Amino acid sequence: MKRILFFVPLLFLFHSVFSQGHDSLFNKLNTEIDKKKEYDAQKLGRIEKLEQKLNNAANPDLNFRYTTYLGLYEEYRSFNYDKAFHYAQKLQEAGYLLKDPEKIAYSRVKFGFILLSSGMFKEAFDSLEVVNVKLLDNNARKEYYFLTARTYYDLADYDKDNYYTPIYNNRAGRYIDSGAALCKANSFEYMYFNGLKSLKTGNTAKAITNLKTLIDGYHLTDHQFAVTASTLSDIFIRNNQPDNAINLLIMAAVADIRSSTKETAAMTNLAQLLQKSGDIENAYVYIKQALDDATYYGARQRKIQVSAILPVIASERINSVEGQRRVLFLYASLLTVLSAIIVVFAVIIYKQLRKLRIADKIILEANHNLQESINKLNEADKIKEEYIGYYFNLISEYINKLDKFKRSVDNKLTTKRFEDIRVLVNNINLTKEREELFINFDRAFLKIFPNFVDSYNELFSEENHVKLLPNQLLNSDLRIFALVRLGIHDTEKIAHILEYSVNTIYNYKARIKAKSIISNDEFEHAIMAIKAV
Repeated sequence: MKRILFFVPLLFLFHSVFSQGHDSLFNKLNTEIDKKKEYDAQKLGRIEKLEQKLNNAANPDLNFRYTTYLGLYEEYRSFNYDKAFHYAQKLQEAGYLLKDPEKIAYSRVKFGFILLSSGMFKEAFDSLEVVNVKLLDNNARKEYYFLTARTYYDLADYDKDNYYTPIYNNRAGRYIDSGAALCKANSFEYMYFNGLKSLKTGNTAKAITNLKTLIDGYHLTDHQFAVTASTLSDIFIRNNQPDNAINLLIMAAVADIRSSTKETAAMTNLAQLLQKSGDIENAYVYIKQALDDATYYGARQRKIQVSAILPVIASERINSVEGQRRVLFLYASLLTVLSAIIVVFAVIIYKQLRKLRIADKIILEANHNLQESINKLNEADKIKEEYIGYYFNLISEYINKLDKFKRSVDNKLTTKRFEDIRVLVNNINLTKEREELFINFDRAFLKIFPNFVDSYNELFSEENHVKLLPNQLLNSDLRIFALVRLGIHDTEKIAHILEYSVNTIYNYKARIKAKSIISNDEFEHAIMAIKAV
């Protein structure tokens, strides 16, 4: 209750500082930054209680596990990407083990949010498209519709294409209409998402009315306030009102800190606006905070966004430091007769140079992080390139086989050799064809990851190493985790590709991870760390 009521007095402060500058809000934000560890400790305490609840339960049933996994996912969803991803998978596993279609569908909605937070648009759509909305209750349906709308809006903002962006915005609007139809009139979701739709369709006046109504007249949670204020700030930025946007972004950043939200853009957008307005010092402080949050959260899209901005701000800050250094050298040359003053200036210059080296180190670290992200993207491009060629050749071979088969059947029909057609059909060996398909897959995969088997064996003690037969490239165990390394984490998809049941894949994974010398939670991370050529 204390967090919600905070925004009532803060709103009066908000209206008063519009004409008085940002100093009081900056002081408030800096105070909250100093308390960030306290807020994070509170969240970690809640997480620890949930984990203890799960670990201490004697033979917990699957429904209990599902509920606890959902609680842990909600705590992690905007706090730590890897943990949220893990518990989203756990939700799906529990849903499948329960054989509960509603829980499976809802877990896919949760999985879609995490994929979207990481900027994985295709995977997010893949997860959402298979959701049977009819299985969900009204609250879950609203969540599905609004999440799908946000996915289309984010994709439209990412593309910025004159043809596709209006299409995506239009689709998002339809999903918002579906979600709003399930909302109570004047509820937060109804007001916010209709305001967002108005913003995207160019009706900024209505968008401002909806969003200001939420800020001025509703008791919002920290997260709701941060989302609303950030969206309203975007309108002010578009209307060339940076002072109003800065005030809103400061308050949004305060709310994000209080709710321990790491997956956020408020601090990043605030740093960008301050940099444009010439306030390099504050911009630098807040972009570092944004980088810390992005690194802690762990989603690569957010880290790339922040890392792209940090060098610009850091460079301007270095230029400012360099300017100060030149002034100090000028003063030192003019006051050479006063040795005491020279000593003082020498100390000042040394401190400035030390700050410069620290700034250089920060830039190098940021560039290193950016280069790692680029390397991962290049690896993904190489995988796509190899497999596009592989599947193109494979499809060409099958087309040739079909053509040959067609001509043979046609010839036998012409000569009325009908029994020969039956023999021809019976000679088709689907088992052999699938074996050849797997062999071709193995060859293509090992071309990209030639050290995969050796790296895989390093995760086990020697007696549990995979020992392949002569001329065998991969076995079933290796093939499952080869698909994981290619980015296919959906157990249902893996089962479909390899023609196994979902439970069989789960059992395979559980058996393999149990033999590993590393923890189950880290096993797939270790698989993803295996390098391509």
